[in-house]
Amino acid sequence: MTSAPARYVHLDGETAELTNRLIALATRGLPAMYRAESDEFAFTRVFTPGNAGFSAHLSGKSLRYAAIVALGVGWLPSAEQPALLGGHDLDSFVARLVEQQSTSTNLGDIALVVWAAAQTSHRLLPDALLRLSEFDRRTAPEYVVEAAWVVSALATARGQADVEEHLAQARKRLLDSVRPGSPVFPHVTGPGLVKPYREHVACFADQVYPIQALARLHHSGADKEALDAARTTAEQICRLQGPDGQWWWFYDARTGDVVEGYPVYTVHQHAMGPMALLDLAEAGGGDYAEPIRKGLRWLLGPAELGPGGEPMLLDEPGLTVRKVFRGDPRKIVRAAHTLTTKVRPGLKLPLVDRVYKPADLDRECRPYEFGWLYFAWLASLNAPAKQATAESAGR
Repeated sequence: MTSAPARYVHLDGETAELTNRLIALATRGLPAMYRAESDEFAFTRVFTPGNAGFSAHLSGKSLRYAAIVALGVGWLPSAEQPALLGGHDLDSFVARLVEQQSTSTNLGDIALVVWAAAQTSHRLLPDALLRLSEFDRRTAPEYVVEAAWVVSALATARGQADVEEHLAQARKRLLDSVRPGSPVFPHVTGPGLVKPYREHVACFADQVYPIQALARLHHSGADKEALDAARTTAEQICRLQGPDGQWWWFYDARTGDVVEGYPVYTVHQHAMGPMALLDLAEAGGGDYAEPIRKGLRWLLGPAELGPGGEPMLLDEPGLTVRKVFRGDPRKIVRAAHTLTTKVRPGLKLPLVDRVYKPADLDRECRPYEFGWLYFAWLASLNAPAKQATAESAGR
């Protein structure tokens, strides 16, 4: 990059250097996550450190992650894109996504493909929108993350297709999911999708994707209610941010309090948290520079691991350690806090926190982590990706 991206204005010298390092790391690592034999992105890259370096292998495949990669890579100069997309240019890569979307039965995957097609003004956007329109149940309960992606996709498609009726229904579903008086979003938009004992538990993803979707909705059509809802949730997660910049994982959808902080995910620190807050800031929803910088700094040496702990960033192979977590069998801490807070909000068992300390690492890295990283730091609400990449290529 010959000049700092516009969103770097929210960074200081240390965090700007770290973000550049992360983008370089992603550019080295993302090609290794592509399965040449099947011409698709893997679900994850699992790695094991050793005395002679490390070993790694790919596992699974994911249309969802491929769409997120397209959303992020779309903000890079067009000449750089094929190396990150298995040799495909962005247009042909998105066309492949739309083809796969036609047989998908997952609302989140379908919505993300629409979003990617809309962001690139793709010729197959009408086909992708038709699939979403036919598949989305609209008034039935859905997972909040996927409901938010529907809003982001349709808000991005505004001006390219008539999506207003569907968007109005998707907007209502997302906003109406919040329990009265709560500052955070739940895990689902209605009953029946999760077991009753954990209906009150929501996760960090349930917060950031609605923040982002509602910010983008407001930017696309002046929706103050949506902007206010996004700001309320953003202020809550920032208020609860850990002392070392941790973005906590589980929240009580009734009160907005933290149910259980761990795991802390690397992608939340460098991509998903900043992405939502930067979109909100760009939409006129406030200034979140300090929480963003604080979250990034956690990556330089998590307090949980102590001095000289294993690094979270592996520059040469292009990998990030996925998360820091408690090594508790059967996720006993999460289960305990879920059950106690169900009985009484805020009630926890401190003993299990002390017994199972967060000092374990999940050594895997997934393609979407780098897709959202590019998106967080290179995107703009004020310019479509196709225009942005053309301008970048001309620098």
